[in-house]
Amino acid sequence: MSTLKEQLQSDLTSAMRARDQVRAGSLRMALTAVTNEEVAGKEHRELSDDDVLKVLTKEAKKRREAAEAYTGASRPELAAKEEAELAVLEEYLPKQLGDDELEAIVREAVTASGATGMPQMGLAMKSAGAAVAGRAEGGRVAAIVRRVLAG
Repeated sequence: MSTLKEQLQSDLTSAMRARDQVRAGSLRMALTAVTNEEVAGKEHRELSDDDVLKVLTKEAKKRREAAEAYTGASRPELAAKEEAELAVLEEYLPKQLGDDELEAIVREAVTASGATGMPQMGLAMKSAGAAVAGRAEGGRVAAIVRRVLAG
């Protein structure tokens, strides 16, 4: 059974052989981010698949935000490049939850955490974040938690 990092390296090799520059560049960037995370801190460590997913999620978020910024700045060619890189990264991420599905999971997690109002938002977010586990962005989860706790 191969790890996610090994899969990324294998796919990078395939992309380089196929001369797919966008895919190769995206995978190279992702592997660099993984390596940076491995050597961050006092000693080198091997990342688990969950840790690699967190790094990929962070990189995907960067690409999404950059694409939005370029679109807002009337730079469609740069936005398209970021979106192409994002599409490559999303192949390795778990499928994102739909709004209805996400709301149901968050409501259940908030109820299970015992949070009753906005002062307990941290507790509710911790519970909701664990329940969602990388299948939705934190901003979407936070918005639903706020709505659940407020109403």
